[in-house]
Amino acid sequence: MKTSLQNKVAVVTGGTSGIGKAAALALAVAGAKVVVAGRRENEGQAVVQAIEKTGGKALFLKTDVSREADVKALVDKTVATFGRLDIAFNNAGIEGQMGPTTEAQTSENYQSVFDINVKGVLLSMKYEAAAMLRNGGGSIINTSSIAGHVGVAGSGVYVASKHAVNGLSKSAALEFAKKGIRVNTVSPGTIQTEMFQRMVGDGESDAKKWWENQHPVGRFGKPEEVAAAVVWLASPEASFVTGTDIAVDGGYLAQ
Repeated sequence: MKTSLQNKVAVVTGGTSGIGKAAALALAVAGAKVVVAGRRENEGQAVVQAIEKTGGKALFLKTDVSREADVKALVDKTVATFGRLDIAFNNAGIEGQMGPTTEAQTSENYQSVFDINVKGVLLSMKYEAAAMLRNGGGSIINTSSIAGHVGVAGSGVYVASKHAVNGLSKSAALEFAKKGIRVNTVSPGTIQTEMFQRMVGDGESDAKKWWENQHPVGRFGKPEEVAAAVVWLASPEASFVTGTDIAVDGGYLAQ
């Protein structure tokens, strides 16, 4: 895999931490030039430095994917700097307010979650696909979730946003299937990230152990395990794969 993405150019949104950071590093190791996009500049620059230490090429661009001008500027700068765009990992996402059931939900929570998780993916694909069409194709990978396949009580807005990501992705896959652009999703189970820590807290607890055991393998996942799936979907080895989802979930969805 170290040379399978040689001379390719990749954009990773939400690339400053967690799954996005792991994917940016893995794409670079596989040979791609990587543009790291996110809202936190210090963290983004740290990812760029980590890539450069391994001999890779990278650039950080401060980006809010809910703002169309930001997304257009991200893609334009990527093409202006590296000449093309071949791979996009649209990973930016937020969990919103967890816990309130449907009768207690707010329009503010809905708006903030959908602006990032759904509108952000739509805008990203809009400009990424246009750039990829100019160089004959590419691979788009969007971050969904196990919550994009099942219901989760107290998380209806987040669940709905990830179902929407799946629908957008499958539709785009059909639109571009004959034009050289593949569109797929990855659905992580519970992965040990900053979002994970916000949701379950620090330290051990009976609740955390119970949730860990909901994954048949008996543990939570690592960002690098999702990143490996992203690199494969971006690679020529996955050239016949489009419109599908890869669950990186320790068997959760098999239940």
